Amino acid sequence: MITSIELGDFLSHSNTELEFENGVTVFVGDNGAGKSSIIDAITFALFGQHTRKSNKGLIKRGSNQGFAKVSFSINGKQFEAVRKIDSKGTLAATFAEIVDGERVEIAAGERKQFGESMTHEVEKVIGLDFEKLKIASIVQQGELNTIINAKPKEFKELLNAIIGIDKLDVASESMKAVNKDFRERIRDAFGYDDTHIEILSRDLERYRKETDESKPEKNTLELKQEKLKGDVDDLRKKVESDAPKIDKINQLESRKKELSAYAKEAIREIQHQISENERKIHDCEGCFEYAPLKPDLESKILKVEEAVEDTVKKIQEMTNQTTSLKEKLALASKLQLKDNKCPVCDSNVEKLNPLFQEEHLRQEISVIQGQIVSKEKERDMYNQKKKEFSAKLQNARDAEATLRAYSINSREELIKIQEDTEIKKQKIPLTANGSLVEMSAIDTHAKMIFENISNLEDETRGFDEREFNSLKMTINEKQTSLSQIDQQIGAISEKISKGEEQISVIEKAIAELRTVKEYVANLNEIQTNVFSRDGPVATSLRSWALNTISAKASEYLSLLNTKIQRISLSEKARDISIACHSKSEVLELESLSGGEKVSVALALRLGMASLLGASNLNLMILDEPTTHLDAERKKSLVEVLSQLSDISNSESRMQFLIITHDAEIFEDSTVEQIYKFESSEQGSKVTVL
Repeated sequence: MITSIELGDFLSHSNTELEFENGVTVFVGDNGAGKSSIIDAITFALFGQHTRKSNKGLIKRGSNQGFAKVSFSINGKQFEAVRKIDSKGTLAATFAEIVDGERVEIAAGERKQFGESMTHEVEKVIGLDFEKLKIASIVQQGELNTIINAKPKEFKELLNAIIGIDKLDVASESMKAVNKDFRERIRDAFGYDDTHIEILSRDLERYRKETDESKPEKNTLELKQEKLKGDVDDLRKKVESDAPKIDKINQLESRKKELSAYAKEAIREIQHQISENERKIHDCEGCFEYAPLKPDLESKILKVEEAVEDTVKKIQEMTNQTTSLKEKLALASKLQLKDNKCPVCDSNVEKLNPLFQEEHLRQEISVIQGQIVSKEKERDMYNQKKKEFSAKLQNARDAEATLRAYSINSREELIKIQEDTEIKKQKIPLTANGSLVEMSAIDTHAKMIFENISNLEDETRGFDEREFNSLKMTINEKQTSLSQIDQQIGAISEKISKGEEQISVIEKAIAELRTVKEYVANLNEIQTNVFSRDGPVATSLRSWALNTISAKASEYLSLLNTKIQRISLSEKARDISIACHSKSEVLELESLSGGEKVSVALALRLGMASLLGASNLNLMILDEPTTHLDAERKKSLVEVLSQLSDISNSESRMQFLIITHDAEIFEDSTVEQIYKFESSEQGSKVTVL
């Protein structure tokens, strides 16, 4: 039974501690007050599983971590299971036994890769895993009908777990392990076990038959082998006499390829030389017309530059003279005679010096400016001549540089290059794909290769290479056939040897395995009849359990005031069926009303709970069992739940936890241990009524 539950920042509970006794404990309160959280706390602490979407959803809002601790007793021993979860999703768990007030740790965490699992240890102590306990002992809100909606095969598996047939499975697996170990030892000793007797018998017959058939086949192959060896020897002698000719044929082809490759390379080189010569001819064409003019042009440019310099000098002199006359003209305009007297010394003057006469000065300036214009035109004409001579000089220099680059010193050398180019053009074939004779005319080396080709052609004339290759192919084919026959003879010889060896081994193994088979048959009979979940022992246990559940469920159902008088559970092949009996007929589950289905499901749950009274945890949880029940059936249900206290006080010491929001239905009941759940700002608040 569960003795206490402690919750810290778990779902809606900040700090809740509940103590439990034998009998019936009722949780009452409005929806959302945290009643059903107790179920999640129990399953999370024991198995690490719950009905929420994620582990982080178990932590109370605003908190960094939460935990659930469940203390329970089984067969006089006290145990404690604790699991913690933080906001990062990190889990911590411990499972311990309380001995003389001290915690003795049994398991911690779920490090299955190291063979450690707290959940596995809890399952061993309780005797059920999460799924089986959930169906057998925990009726979630709105899931009371699960037991009648479960598939028949699932119902049978649940029943097997409840009545302990799983332990028969353990024993059966042990028998299988013993049987398997025995067979493995036999296989280690003989290479076979008793399941291989029929196969070995067939193998023995097959080896005998194959050995008998292989011996004449080997003789036939040996005769064929001798004949092929003689044929191959004769053909090889003929091939050896013609082999030198095929070598010369290969040499002939090699020389032809050599000549062709040499011709291509030689032609490519000659064509390159022709291309280079043509480029020289093109670049040097006309150079001998310009290059000789260089000295004369340089002399002319020098003279023109001197003339330009002289002209510029004269223009500057006349420009200076003009400036001086303009200054005198300015002074003359100030020197005016009054009454034929000098404006400076007031002496009598008959007439002014021409150098101080304005008209004379203006005429002088005009004449000099005309001369300046004439000289400027002369200067421009010299500059134009210099430009023309410079362009011609550059052409002459370019021509001289081109001739120097090609190392051509005279027109005769250029003509010689032209003639040599024409000779090269006439000497080579137009392409490298010409005849061998044309290729041989390229040079002496090509001629020597061609002569070698002619000699090889004379030496191989009349030789039929296709016939020679056909002869070699025939030898290869016969040699291949001979190799295949050698392999076949070797394989048959090995087959005969191994066959005779296997016949001896199998005959001995079959004799030993017949004794083994008899022993294994005895082990299998024990496993099938005693330990198999479908054997006589398990079938008898299920029959007893089905009758017990049927009887108890029928008793509870009669208290719920339905038209169903009796429930009958029966085993059929691999599943279990549920039959509901009224006074006059058998009722189908599908024909029952919603309330009747709830009544049947509750009756079956209570019947199974009664059967569970002798198992480990001895716990039954009903979450909102009054859902879909009318007022009358709710009253009947309370009467049944009140009677559960009497069941719990019996030797079976059954424990029931009832979760409901219908607090009023327990006002006049005999159930004494009632916890009231209320919502508050700090979380769920739990008080004892």
